[in-house]
Amino acid sequence: MLPPDYKEGTRYPTVLDAYPLDYTDKEVAGQVRNTSQTFTSTWGADARLYALAGYVVLYNTAIPIVGPATSAYDSYTEQLVASAKAAIDKAVELGVTDPDRVGVIGHSHGALMVANLLARSTLFKAGIARSGAYNKTLTMFGFQNERRTLWEGRDVYLDVSPLFFADKINSPLLLIHGDLDQNPGTTPIQSERMYEAVRGVGGTTRLVMLPFEGHGYRSLESVQHVLYEMVRWFDMYVK
Repeated sequence: MLPPDYKEGTRYPTVLDAYPLDYTDKEVAGQVRNTSQTFTSTWGADARLYALAGYVVLYNTAIPIVGPATSAYDSYTEQLVASAKAAIDKAVELGVTDPDRVGVIGHSHGALMVANLLARSTLFKAGIARSGAYNKTLTMFGFQNERRTLWEGRDVYLDVSPLFFADKINSPLLLIHGDLDQNPGTTPIQSERMYEAVRGVGGTTRLVMLPFEGHGYRSLESVQHVLYEMVRWFDMYVK
């Protein structure tokens, strides 16, 4: 999506929005899921609203995690970085994105993606992670398409947990979480501990806890505040 005043041939600051999806087959992962022949409608603190703030938005970017449930997450971080780089490279090829001014945003499992991308790559100037889980050893009996328990896949649980790589996060990270998050995999303490870790090792981070909000943000006050925080963060560190 392009800003309303987009000037042809100009490279803009860009927001990559994504939620990784699991596939057991690469042919299924490669199928076309979207079409441009639809109306645009937004709900809540939608990343597409960044277009109104002067950003190119790579919305609902395909970040497939491909492989059997017994081993796909063995290469989770490598697949994340490869997919994100491919998306940015394509936007640069189209002439719309400035590769030196890209931010990444994700919610829930997408928030895990954000923190891992900041820890494992230098693709992004900043990131925003909303309602995420950053220490998978606290979800001991599986997550997403990972079916092994912590005791069966100890190394995988550690490798996919950005909390253990907080010292590698050099780009500013904004963490947002509802303080009544009812999702057992994304309890508020996940963001609190991630904030403490990044801050403790000298990184740039901010934690925003939303009163009375669950896994998603519904009240007008919360949605408006989240939009304010999102745009402010990328205006400071990306634009």
